[in-house]
Amino acid sequence: MFTGIIQAIGKIKSIELGSFCFQAKKSFFDEVKIGDSIAVNGVCLTTIKIDNDYFKVDLSEETLRCTNFSHLGVDSLVNLEKTLKLNKGIDGHLVSGHVDGIIKVVGRCIEGKSTRFKMITPKNLIKYITKKGSVCINGVSLTVNNINDCVLDINIIPYTLKTTTLGELEINSKANLEVDIIARHIEQLLFFEKK
Repeated sequence: MFTGIIQAIGKIKSIELGSFCFQAKKSFFDEVKIGDSIAVNGVCLTTIKIDNDYFKVDLSEETLRCTNFSHLGVDSLVNLEKTLKLNKGIDGHLVSGHVDGIIKVVGRCIEGKSTRFKMITPKNLIKYITKKGSVCINGVSLTVNNINDCVLDINIIPYTLKTTTLGELEINSKANLEVDIIARHIEQLLFFEKK
């Protein structure tokens, strides 16, 4: 489990037959060992190799299909978060690291000190998203300002733009979306209650 609070920005060092190598500042690797999970752009990945300033993971075909990794290349920046430690509290919201789909940026404008993004969401995920509810975009816990048909409206403060890769998003950029985990579980419970 994760919180959607980004701890470091890393970059893709290499890509080779479904294996990705991510580079980050050395301090990020404190207490990280082989087999640990790390959220990369909101995707829970298992470390198979760790060195001084990088870690390596294998990505399944399913992960490549469901996330924006197939749109990224060497030197692309990524958001990184280590797993949630319950004794340290939760600052964002509960995030599983299981991406539900890919969203596309269709609008970006400055609004006061923050930046407002409009993003098209896959139709099958709209039912899990509510105004003032939580979503996770590229691993970042965010609040939905509004939702109109399939378009999410999200305001991002300067601090978040600076300390995550969200500042890199432009029109037509694709990003990973994870909907609120509680909404998904409620739907499943209601489904079985109807049977």
